[in-house]
Amino acid sequence: MDVILASASPRRKELLTKLYDDFKVIPSDIREMVPRDLGVEQCPEYLACVKADNISKGRERCLVIGCDTSVVIDGKILNKPRSTNDARTMMELLSGRVHRVITGCCLFYMEQFKSFTEVTEVEFYPLTEEEIEEYVNSTEPYDKAGGYGIQSRGGLFVKGIRGDYFNVVGLPVARLKREIDEFLAQDFDVDNAKKKEKNK
Repeated sequence: MDVILASASPRRKELLTKLYDDFKVIPSDIREMVPRDLGVEQCPEYLACVKADNISKGRERCLVIGCDTSVVIDGKILNKPRSTNDARTMMELLSGRVHRVITGCCLFYMEQFKSFTEVTEVEFYPLTEEEIEEYVNSTEPYDKAGGYGIQSRGGLFVKGIRGDYFNVVGLPVARLKREIDEFLAQDFDVDNAKKKEKNK
């Protein structure tokens, strides 16, 4: 069985090597849009499912893993900062406070799917203006949700976490392993999947 990671994140790719020696990376190119009435904490799981579903088309016999991570504070999602001012605002908002890192994961195989959400609470130390300015003028914040990476320099801001550390990096691998094992233990209609592949 081939395994496909539907994500371009180098951090997720590295973490998935804890579970699989060999897998493919095929990022989804869908527009990341969610229904207006969807709560912010449900968005990552929704997007993970959309990504996994997109990549699973024509690949029914592959296990496709979709993921999406959000940083949430005050009921709002902090995406990747688009500018220095954007990154500065995020660091000021996170300074000295607790926020939630929410990762949604979705598994697709033989036209069946399973999804889940993992939440980790992260507390930042109070940050000085000098710390913030030095950080936002580096290259680090701009490819990460919430403007920081706990596995790199952003980890110097973290006072403590409650939950899975790897979830903050982008992939809750311990829970993911258990969810995959449970998912693949069910019966799949292999013959029906073969017929559909043949008729395409």
